[in-house]
Amino acid sequence: MIPLELLVALQAGPLDAVLAPFYWVLALWSDLLFAVGDATGLGFLDYRFMHRAILVGLCIGVMAPLIGTFLVHRQLALIGDALAHTAFAGVAVGLFLNGVFSLGVSPYLTAVVVAVIAALLIELISEATDAYNDVSMAIVLSTGFALGTVLISLNAGGLAVGINQYLFGNLSTVSAENAAILLVLFAVIVGTVALTRNQLLYVTFDETAAAVSGISVTWYNRVMVMLTALVVVGAMQIMGVILVAAMLVVPVAGAAQVSRSFSESLLVSVVLAELAVLLGIGASYYGEATAGGVIVLVAVGIYVVAVAIGKVQARAGEDATPELGSIESSEL
Repeated sequence: MIPLELLVALQAGPLDAVLAPFYWVLALWSDLLFAVGDATGLGFLDYRFMHRAILVGLCIGVMAPLIGTFLVHRQLALIGDALAHTAFAGVAVGLFLNGVFSLGVSPYLTAVVVAVIAALLIELISEATDAYNDVSMAIVLSTGFALGTVLISLNAGGLAVGINQYLFGNLSTVSAENAAILLVLFAVIVGTVALTRNQLLYVTFDETAAAVSGISVTWYNRVMVMLTALVVVGAMQIMGVILVAAMLVVPVAGAAQVSRSFSESLLVSVVLAELAVLLGIGASYYGEATAGGVIVLVAVGIYVVAVAIGKVQARAGEDATPELGSIESSEL
């Protein structure tokens, strides 16, 4: 039997037809979680919107630290915050177009476009003006958020959805279309990092040596900021604009406390992010709290635990190191 999501997609517009394979994935995922809910008695698994929210959260738990690990090591942790505010402008553009021209475009698609453009602008401003990255990020952040607030105020009477959904995130408003778009972004991000991992790693730790070896540093810098923009838009669905940058930084910072290599740090940061997402979604559902805020608080709590473990490991390493006795002149 054809799943309901796929049947609706085939009868809808061209975007839904393109996303049809991902609606299949959503349908299979819902079937799996319905079965898990029946077996475990977990009540929140009886709702399809929770299925979509959990899937989106799991994808964010991979995407955010995957990109965030590169950003933190390049001291670009705040770029996520800048792109989140410009993604908000993209949402405002979509709502404005829908309210004024009745185009029916998804605000998340316009957010993707605007966030990618903003990411490229950050790089171009840095290259053209020799400004530090934090200066270009501040310029783009303030411009994007200003544009968003102006468009929202102009179209305040035509908003179909409360703007708080985009500022703070909302589990119940993750639609099948938005979840399918997130799956597309997930595939693009993971696939790109898998193909360019060595080059991105080289550029991250030594741009000069990378340039000498023939790697286009400028190109890979742009790839990194564009991937960051895609992560930000994807995570915005449940994290919201205000808190989305935390998932790029906090799990990575926690992993750095207990990891001994870049690859280990990457793996541990994904594990910590997934733990924060799952615990946060569950706690927010039963506590009737905002999911994004709970997820971030859980992530910060995990970070504190990771710092404590790291201190214990460091102390144990120091204790295990034998002390070198003084050498008497008679022993020479």
